Amino acid sequence: MISKNQIKLITGLHQKKQRFANQLFFAEGIKVIQELLQSNFELEYLFTTLNDFETAGSKRIPITEQELKKISALSTPNTCLAVFKIPAEKKIINSDLILALDDIRDPGNLGTILRLCDWFGIQQIICSKETVDIYNPKVVQATMGSIARVNVNYVDLKSFITNTKLPVFGTFMNGENIYQSVLPHNGIIIMGNEANGISAEIEKTVTTRLTIPRFGKLQKTESLNVATATAIVLSEFKRNS
Repeated sequence: MISKNQIKLITGLHQKKQRFANQLFFAEGIKVIQELLQSNFELEYLFTTLNDFETAGSKRIPITEQELKKISALSTPNTCLAVFKIPAEKKIINSDLILALDDIRDPGNLGTILRLCDWFGIQQIICSKETVDIYNPKVVQATMGSIARVNVNYVDLKSFITNTKLPVFGTFMNGENIYQSVLPHNGIIIMGNEANGISAEIEKTVTTRLTIPRFGKLQKTESLNVATATAIVLSEFKRNS
């Protein structure tokens, strides 16, 4: 049975401040939890309404559906919720292709982008300090377990980019047609904020401006969703390699 202190702890973990104060985050759903259990993430508690996850041992705690509703971040709670320790940031993998995120605010977008990096074999994501927290419950849910396989670091984005020797690519409405570009095997790819794109400060670090051309007859679509654009850009870089 879940205790009152555990309920208080987990409801607090909905907030970034409390996640970092306790160095804990939580994940929901069988698939996501299974992926994290098979990774290097260290389990703190696993609450479940079913007779599953026997490998969790003494950290597995039975819970009722009503109790799960009290701690879940989902409008329709799943059957399980697990609390994990936040690991120390790993050393930045400064080679091959690096994806840089400039002020991505939507948790669903960040989670989807992590899944895309996992799919296309991008090992490193560099996030600006303003980018949404990787351990936000909605981000964790949207990664579907890819959070365990992609290295994510939060840095001073301008400082990092200006101190690298890698070519820097940015996505803009006006730029070189990505489908006609010769793209390298390594470099930094910058994706910008959902509403404002790449910031003026970070734009100055870009060495090659790329665009995904519009093919619609009316040419009235203002922009692509950042996760959708990321999928196209990563696909083109990998296709060229």
